[in-house]
Amino acid sequence: MARLPRLNLPGYPYLVVQRGNNGQAIVSTASDYQLLLALIDENARKFGVAIHAYVLMGDHFQLLATPTSADGLPQMMQALGRRYVRYFNDRQGRSGTLWEGRYRSTLMDAERYLLPCMAFMDLKPAREGIVKEPRDYSWSSHAHYVGLRSDRMVTPHALFWTLGNTPFAREAAYVELVRVGVSREQQEALTRSTLGGWALGDENFVSDLQKLTGRRVSKTRSGRPVRATESP
Repeated sequence: MARLPRLNLPGYPYLVVQRGNNGQAIVSTASDYQLLLALIDENARKFGVAIHAYVLMGDHFQLLATPTSADGLPQMMQALGRRYVRYFNDRQGRSGTLWEGRYRSTLMDAERYLLPCMAFMDLKPAREGIVKEPRDYSWSSHAHYVGLRSDRMVTPHALFWTLGNTPFAREAAYVELVRVGVSREQQEALTRSTLGGWALGDENFVSDLQKLTGRRVSKTRSGRPVRATESP
């Protein structure tokens, strides 16, 4: 079965995941992390993509990003991917692919999922036992949002500003949001939608989104079609 084309609509936030081939490491030194961040920043600016949050892990990275054009996100990912692979292969004395195929992504309803997605990303290093607390991890945007450092690559989404009227209030509210964490249902929805390339939101959101594109935005129900007289 032919794979679906990407769902590329500007102005919506996407969770993007790029993994190493066969689970292999994509970074091995602090210089690798720094170079990967620099390339994300450079190409996000070049192709008009706002980076709201990020986390770099040993075998993959995740971005929460909003493109301003339909081609912005794929162009950014292609450009940074190619340049980083050349750098990493030269540094490691290796050849061939580094990535596990093309990146995965889900377009999401910001009102419902953006802040939980940020917490989901921030908690990743702690879930994997790398650090005890998100603030202890150097390679994510968490420190920017809790006031530990200023990160020029990060463009806060408008929803972040609704957390409080002052920087201190927003930081405190965000700390609490991450402390509370993400429900299993939210985690599963984010994971399932990203792996499938489907839009993430309620029925009204998905229905409205479908009107904007000829590409199917949600997974069809398996089995025989449901007749009008049958229960769904």
